[in-house]
Amino acid sequence: MLAPCALRSLLCVLSCAWLQTGAASRLKSPALPIQSEREPVPSKGLSGCSFGGRFYSLEDTWHPDLGEPFGVMHCVQCHCEPQKSRRGKVLGKVNCKNIKQDCPDPDCDDPILLPGHCCKTCPKGNYSKEKEDDLHKSYNDRSYLSSEDLAPGESRTDFVAVLTGVTDSWLPSSSGVARARFSLTRNSLAFSITYQRMGRPSRIVFLDSDGTAAFEYKVPKGQSEMICGVWKSVPKALLRHLQTEQMRITMTTSANKREEVEGKIIKHRALFAETFSSTLTSEDENSGMGGIAMLTLSDTESNLHFILILQGLIRSFLLQNRSPFVVPIRVELVYRQHILREILANITSHDPDFAEVLTDLNSRELFWLSRGQLEITVTTEGQDPRRISGFITGRKSCDTIQSVMSSGDALTPGKTGGVGSAIFNLHDNGTLDYQVQVAGLTSEVVGLTIELKPRRRNKRSVLYDLTPEYNQATGLATGSWSRLEARHIHMLLQSELFINVATAHSQEGELRGQIKALPYSGLEAPRHELPVPLAGSFVSPPVRTGASGHAWVSVDKHCHLHYEIVVAGLSKTDDLTVNAHLHGLAEIGELDDSSTTHKRLLTGFYGSQAQGVLKDISVELLQHLHQGTAFIQVSTKLNPRGEIRGRVHVPNDCEFGARAEVEEAEFDDFFVKDPEELKKDPHTCFFENQHHAHGSRWTPNYDKCFSCSCQKRTVICDPVICPVLTCSRTVQPQDNCCPVCDDKKEPKDMKAPEKVEEHPQGCYFEGDQKIHAPGTTWHPFVPPFGYIKCAVCTCKGSTGEVHCEKVTCPKLTCSHPVRRNPADCCKECPEEERTPAGLEHSDMMQADGPRHCKFGKNYYQNSDNWHPWVPLVGEIKCINCWCDHGVTKCQRKQCPVPSCFPTTRREGSCCPECVEDDDVMVKTPDKRRTWTH
Repeated sequence: MLAPCALRSLLCVLSCAWLQTGAASRLKSPALPIQSEREPVPSKGLSGCSFGGRFYSLEDTWHPDLGEPFGVMHCVQCHCEPQKSRRGKVLGKVNCKNIKQDCPDPDCDDPILLPGHCCKTCPKGNYSKEKEDDLHKSYNDRSYLSSEDLAPGESRTDFVAVLTGVTDSWLPSSSGVARARFSLTRNSLAFSITYQRMGRPSRIVFLDSDGTAAFEYKVPKGQSEMICGVWKSVPKALLRHLQTEQMRITMTTSANKREEVEGKIIKHRALFAETFSSTLTSEDENSGMGGIAMLTLSDTESNLHFILILQGLIRSFLLQNRSPFVVPIRVELVYRQHILREILANITSHDPDFAEVLTDLNSRELFWLSRGQLEITVTTEGQDPRRISGFITGRKSCDTIQSVMSSGDALTPGKTGGVGSAIFNLHDNGTLDYQVQVAGLTSEVVGLTIELKPRRRNKRSVLYDLTPEYNQATGLATGSWSRLEARHIHMLLQSELFINVATAHSQEGELRGQIKALPYSGLEAPRHELPVPLAGSFVSPPVRTGASGHAWVSVDKHCHLHYEIVVAGLSKTDDLTVNAHLHGLAEIGELDDSSTTHKRLLTGFYGSQAQGVLKDISVELLQHLHQGTAFIQVSTKLNPRGEIRGRVHVPNDCEFGARAEVEEAEFDDFFVKDPEELKKDPHTCFFENQHHAHGSRWTPNYDKCFSCSCQKRTVICDPVICPVLTCSRTVQPQDNCCPVCDDKKEPKDMKAPEKVEEHPQGCYFEGDQKIHAPGTTWHPFVPPFGYIKCAVCTCKGSTGEVHCEKVTCPKLTCSHPVRRNPADCCKECPEEERTPAGLEHSDMMQADGPRHCKFGKNYYQNSDNWHPWVPLVGEIKCINCWCDHGVTKCQRKQCPVPSCFPTTRREGSCCPECVEDDDVMVKTPDKRRTWTH
């Protein structure tokens, strides 16, 4: 499916003529029923541009993301240009241009086009004869560590704040110092806060530019010195304040000695590279001063880069001087009161930050750095010296260091259906605790190691061997790595380490995964416990896939289910749309009379992560969770009946409380939610002048024979497919799209069926969230796949239960049957061989005659195929679109996984190709380089 908002925005910016002419009729007959309409301006108080469902500030630039299957248009750059209206108000106008003609000419004979780039570049790396042993993938390349884990249109921005004692209050100033790190994704702000020399805070308040409380977070009680929280649905006006560094944060304690610290929330260029940190405090009482140090090691040399952010250290100088002035400081690196390094420098009153590099750390200094035994001190020079200091440790946050090992990410990629899962915890003294589990392997484990990215396939760089701790019987390895070097800590926190599982059949590794941080999302899932492994071998029947995953699942006191899913090894070309289901004993697609299915759609997500909360859970499903007979299953386009799956066991005492929660939630679904609240939700869809909540379903006004659903800002409308009726007489209800049997007008000589008491309310089906009348039949609706033609559901009037069974395809007389549309269940005879019976069956399965599709300026008949045309890019021959009964569907050409690295994409080619070794060796003999990260 497309990302309709972005595509429509791009078409509007570049081809407004045809959109404006059709604007008046768009509500009655939308050009693409799958797309959301133009949304209102997000905030009347902000100047900027609205594009593709997102709001951009003035002067912002971006590459438009048209969603699947188009992806990001890397050769198109959009710019939010400021323009003044007649009244002098500054407004934003989107201007997009093709930047391919601005690409520089590469100074080599065989330039290559790297993934995610518009311009060709010269090959990098050491392309000698050893090139034959290069890997299939470049794990540590920064492109691998990009924002692929985020959904399309999402980006993450990091902020930091130093909190020190308030000095302009009637209360005594505090000696406490806190360091807060923030990550903004869409409109959700996650924060990790550490503090020293103060009691545990009870309240955290975010202040806007006027000093007004914008958000208050009550800190839960506990003994940890780490505070984790999330500010969800930050108003857009406050997002602007945050981006322009106009917000502050305060923390207060509720102990007998009430303390308060505060600081300004700022962006900082050092946050991306930071791997070590230090919080600097003063030994003086009520000092009101402190600071933080952000440090990182050079990639190749033993140099320690650091930046100091100081607060309150030069307050006495400020009282004595009104004009800008210079303050001399002395920075020292200390080990057990022995000064190892000393730097004399000056800071200014208007910019008290300080940056420096400590070059060529020796082996002892690096050892003490890894053990958290080095101390950094800052002292002002003069008559009244002030001093703050703190120990340097690995960077702390609420994120979870974890890894999913899959066969698709192995050095030699495969599809075994196995899974590996690991979580790590780094202590201040450099010790790394680990818990690892593996399952579904083809043979016994012979090696479990933490490694660097190898330069060549046959020369792996093993840092630590976990094999002695591995238990073959349980598939678990638990222990501690107590000898991490400073370089290892740096690489761990930069996501540059990997965990490898070697087996008897795959000596070099059957599973492999990158160790990286999973950002804190605020969910109540116990991340210190091993997650549920998800593997293709757990699906029934087993699926030989290169994908795997793991999930954290918990049930809170309100009987709400919290889940967080991470997947790896999925094909980035075919499986970008992923759906996760939680269900009981019955599996997806296995529906019969002998078992009752308690299945719930958790979410549809892009990338490799998904999280959320499920509130309306049935009692039966909660019982399955309690008994350990529930499963989480992730399905993809290639395996819609499940690609990976895992068994979930969550003990709970919701035997009686959950039903009330479910009934209340389902009862609330019959009421329209507050439109103002819907506008604030970033996942809301805007369609036919109405806002629809994420996950909601409705019948559009323009055609009652369509069913629409909202999937995270994207409206997906599918034509209603009517099942074949076996009765002799049918009627067409006024409010229904499909005809129903007219039991009242059956011939009198027919034997009357035994009369049963019908369920007064019909049947509630979770797929389309509708009440179906007793005795009616329909094709089940499973978002976002739409209507499943291979199954027919019936509402049993006597019990109110829904019974679904697989459609039996008719026997065909032709020799070469075809599947006319990708979504069809049964094959049919071609037009020249089709019998009248076949035509009748086809017609009866549809709500009405075939509908045409409109894409851009053009109209297409049912079953037409075409390559889409995108402004500034032209015809995209690598994508094929077709008209499926009024619904435009597009799919990118499926490319095989390349067996080499690097790859290039030639002009006119859709799939990446290998770079010829001989050509590179002959034509670029003097341009060999070594990869640096």
